[in-house]
Amino acid sequence: MRPGIQFLDQSTADQIIREGFALLEDPGILVENRAALDLLEAADARVNRTTQIVRIPEELARQALQTCPSTFQLFDLHGNPAVHYGGSAVHFDPGSAALEVLDSRTQRRRTPVTEDLIRLVKLVEGLPQLDAQSTAMVSGDVPEEIGDLYRLYLALNYMSKPIVTGAFRVDTWAVMLDLLTTAAGGLKQLQQKPLAVFDVCPSPPLKWSDLTCQNLIDCARHLVPAELVSMPLTGATAPVTLAGAVVQHTAECLSGVTISQLARPGAPIVWGGSPSAFDMRQGTTPMGAVGTWMIDCAYAEIGQALDLPTHAYLGMSDAKVVDAQAGLESAGGALLGALAGINMISGAGMLAFENCQSLEKLVLDAEFIGMVKHLIQGIQIRDQPIAQELIAEVGHGSGFITHDHTYRWFREELYLPSDLIDRHPPEIWEEKGSLTALDRAQNRVEDLVSSWESSPLTEELRKELREITAAAAASFGMDRLPELPN
Repeated sequence: MRPGIQFLDQSTADQIIREGFALLEDPGILVENRAALDLLEAADARVNRTTQIVRIPEELARQALQTCPSTFQLFDLHGNPAVHYGGSAVHFDPGSAALEVLDSRTQRRRTPVTEDLIRLVKLVEGLPQLDAQSTAMVSGDVPEEIGDLYRLYLALNYMSKPIVTGAFRVDTWAVMLDLLTTAAGGLKQLQQKPLAVFDVCPSPPLKWSDLTCQNLIDCARHLVPAELVSMPLTGATAPVTLAGAVVQHTAECLSGVTISQLARPGAPIVWGGSPSAFDMRQGTTPMGAVGTWMIDCAYAEIGQALDLPTHAYLGMSDAKVVDAQAGLESAGGALLGALAGINMISGAGMLAFENCQSLEKLVLDAEFIGMVKHLIQGIQIRDQPIAQELIAEVGHGSGFITHDHTYRWFREELYLPSDLIDRHPPEIWEEKGSLTALDRAQNRVEDLVSSWESSPLTEELRKELREITAAAAASFGMDRLPELPN
């Protein structure tokens, strides 16, 4: 039996879906993108070109749901399936788009640069608990206008795992597609074995900006998987009630599904988000709040009820350093997301309201992710009878430690963490230097980064990726890209 968690009963889930469909017509969706307005109008949605309000009939949205794939896969650079979107499969990747990094030496926040992104990609490659890369930080040593494509360029040079990414502009999306098709060996190869999924974000409440809507359409038309990231903030840009926020999330995602499938039926799309239980005292968007976890798990149930792949930003903390708050908030979110069967859980390593990435927190989070993955496998029945004959055979002694049965099963039954998790007796811990979890995390980061093995890209492909990126940089006044280490 696989352990799980459920927040919505069937009648509540059905009502949320009904209300989501109803909101598509009243008050409708504000769509600022001309191509989307054209698609919706051609499909007989009621489009007001002056206000840009679109009233989407329920039947049209339901037709779009019928053409969405219920499952798809992401592949690594070796061509192997690595991430399964759909069903109750659970995967993890680091959080995305951090504007700060927690410096490993000083443990203070600062602007990331090229070296930081490279170190993180190498680190993720060495963490088996993480299933995918992400464009986790925005580099401050290149023009802001290429921040999105530059982080993808860096990742492609050092990764083999697939990646969760996203574009900040309309024009850079095409360059990012060019980078991905180059790495994959062509557009057809990329479509057959996708390397990446793009986050696309509606703006709460009930709005699609020109930028994000165009990114959504471009993904669909090129069969590049898109991940809807609806972000209702309770009491700020959404109802203060958790159920009300899920209703708004449902309507925003249904509108995204509709636009995507009108652009190209069958385009892969993920029901995802990054909501927050808004903190009325501080005016902040806590990602480690229990209400945030509950909204995420509840909207995932709606996505599963609609037979769509799911995603959530969980496993993050609002702490500013790697401390006890960071641990408890990150563990709670990651655990609930896994029990809810969310396909991709993004957020490992993140601090400070989804704004800061910490490599030390990332390796600590990976240890807990390993435990969570073990937990959701449930308790396995290895023998029949379960243990009666074994216990009777051993009797009243302590012979289990030397029994063949123990040797056969202990690695499968007992999750064995790395040395990052200290289980030494106190006196041995003291002999080894009385290292804290943060001390050990710093050491593990250095060990994994230094042991990184070269990615499968050829030097010819690396050169081509650099030429594509350099051309984009030059258009925004940067004459020379930072040099990359081998």
